Amino acid sequence: MVRLGQNFLADPNLLDAIVRDSGVGEGDVVLEVGAGEGVLSERLAARVAHLHTVELDRGLEPALAPIAALPNVTLHWGDAVKVDFATFDPVPDAMVANLPYSVATPVILRTIEALSSLRTWTVMVQLEIAERLRAAPGNRTYGAPSAIAQLACEVELVRKVDPAVFKPRPRVDSAILRLRRTGPGADAATRQLVRAAFAHRRKTLARSLEIAGLRGVPKPRAAARAGLAELGLPEDARAESLAPAQFAALSTILQRCSSTPPPS
Repeated sequence: MVRLGQNFLADPNLLDAIVRDSGVGEGDVVLEVGAGEGVLSERLAARVAHLHTVELDRGLEPALAPIAALPNVTLHWGDAVKVDFATFDPVPDAMVANLPYSVATPVILRTIEALSSLRTWTVMVQLEIAERLRAAPGNRTYGAPSAIAQLACEVELVRKVDPAVFKPRPRVDSAILRLRRTGPGADAATRQLVRAAFAHRRKTLARSLEIAGLRGVPKPRAAARAGLAELGLPEDARAESLAPAQFAALSTILQRCSSTPPPS
């Protein structure tokens, strides 16, 4: 049975492969989101110093009782999109999970932002999500999640996964995705810029910002056009043509503009 949109892994060989692919070991503190029936949790707990595992569905409490009783496991009941990761002690340094597909993207982006201690993610996601997060500028699947994730991480598709390894079998293809942190990631202003830029994909970036609005930036369309020109980019560029680093640079310019007092 699917509980809360989650499909459980049923192939022990793949479960072992996920743990191996993650590279976690006895010195690591691992975050798992979507404990499910605990089959991945059990393997991780046997390998790492501490496991934080998050599960929303209280109906799984009997299945997870043996996992929760382990001395190096903390089971957190709640929604990973809302849980306060700052309270997790010890602090996680890696994430390994079969993510519930309905929340995979927001969970990945939120952990990038909220857990600066995380250095790697090895996660099972829908193939479409994996392709989107690793998409390059100009690709039709490149969007706000791609740019935001890639400002903090290298994103790699490790392997595609046959639907037959799940119970019940999902109607979508899956993949194991690996992220390696390369920097602190986008600040709040840059995340706002990226999301506003992609809010109206058929419009130019400057026009999309004008429609969506940009807090603290007066006349965002004119400011964006000037910022793009300063970066040597066409003033009528669309969001999908900008690389993640160019969004960060444009954000810096726009923040500078917003902090400049109007002429007397």
